Amino acid sequence: MAGEEMQEPGLSRPKKGLCLLLMFFALILLTSFAYFLLFPNSSDTNVTSCPAFFNIVPAISGRAQRGVSVEPKNSSYIQLPRMSLNDRHKYLLKGQCDLFSGQWINDPSGPAYTNASCNFIQPPQNCMKNGRPDTNYLYWRWKPYDCELPPFDPFKFMDAMKDKSMAFIGDSIFRNQIQSLLCLLTKVEEPVEVYHDKFFRSRTWYFANYNFTVGVIWAPFLVKAELFEDDEGKSKSDAELHLDILEDKWTSQYNKYDYVIFSGGQWFLKSMIIWVNNTIVGCHNCKNNNLKELGVDCPYHKALQTVFEFMISSDHKPLILFRTWTPDHFEYGEWFSGGVCNRTTPYSEGQYEGKPIDHVMRTIEIQEFEKAVSIASQTGARLKLLDTFHLSLLRPDGHPGPYRTYHPFGKDKIAKVQNDCLHWCLPGPIDTWNELIAKILVDERDISSN
Repeated sequence: MAGEEMQEPGLSRPKKGLCLLLMFFALILLTSFAYFLLFPNSSDTNVTSCPAFFNIVPAISGRAQRGVSVEPKNSSYIQLPRMSLNDRHKYLLKGQCDLFSGQWINDPSGPAYTNASCNFIQPPQNCMKNGRPDTNYLYWRWKPYDCELPPFDPFKFMDAMKDKSMAFIGDSIFRNQIQSLLCLLTKVEEPVEVYHDKFFRSRTWYFANYNFTVGVIWAPFLVKAELFEDDEGKSKSDAELHLDILEDKWTSQYNKYDYVIFSGGQWFLKSMIIWVNNTIVGCHNCKNNNLKELGVDCPYHKALQTVFEFMISSDHKPLILFRTWTPDHFEYGEWFSGGVCNRTTPYSEGQYEGKPIDHVMRTIEIQEFEKAVSIASQTGARLKLLDTFHLSLLRPDGHPGPYRTYHPFGKDKIAKVQNDCLHWCLPGPIDTWNELIAKILVDERDISSN
């Protein structure tokens, strides 16, 4: 051994130097080996190999920075990693403002509506009515670094939407967003609901004076899914997901709409059996030990590819907005394990990185969107990215938390209640998502008319 040779009295200087060098390299190898045992996903690019039947390029996510923000020791919050948030979007034209990179600044004017002035806020998002004691979360506005995002102008928006139709396709977060949009538009006209399904998940409203139709279509996976839930939404069995077959609830109506806004992702974290080509190929988080665990990223890649392929190849050419992943802000646990979200102010730039799954899912979305854009130019399809991830990540204060139910601490000040740290209070940060939509659609109309 090198150590024994070093102790021999007659060893020459060159040999001693060589032994020291060998020991140094051996120490590096041992340290590296131990490090990778402890941190198996610490490589600069973590490449996941998808099974051949997916026939897709795997997601490549950058390594998260491991710095930790410094907070007082008596802080009631967990310490959070730091990050440098997203660079300018690659798809932007030269000189075009990046609406999605910016910061939240104080806005003393407050929200455009309240729970008293809008009748479209559903109880789980009606934080003010449910007794949330703080109101500071209402007094912020999004400020892009290189330009201004104008406040939502309902009259200008409705003029742009005259004789048009718009669909939101996705999960309950879109139901959250469409409540916001309806509240913003009631200054112009009160819409009439013309359709809802049995559970009020898919709904359609009509603004008669503008001949404008807006609807939300419940399709949480976007692709075909067989769900086994009771009336309260509790799963009795794993979902059955067909990654190469689209959900016909939205494809059957696709030709009706001038504007299509869609998103996915959240439901891919659930337990599910995965099908491709009418064959079970594996599962995610299922109890069947005979099925291969496929994780989340490969199935989500495949589902988005199926969606984009349909939209790009369709003869119908609506303006399509793809909304990116929505991060949650659960701390001290998740929704099922006592997680809470009791912050009362936004994060500043670089203060919070988000969770690893946030970056995995958003990376997949950006990859698939960019691939779709490169093909869409050949087919005439019109795609735009509604990248709400960054601005949403900075708003841990905007969720209902325990105030998803009416006065949850009315009878017991220390009661343990379920928190909602995924959906958003109304009014709240999600109103900005609609300001971004209005800016994009009005600008698009102005460009088309010139």
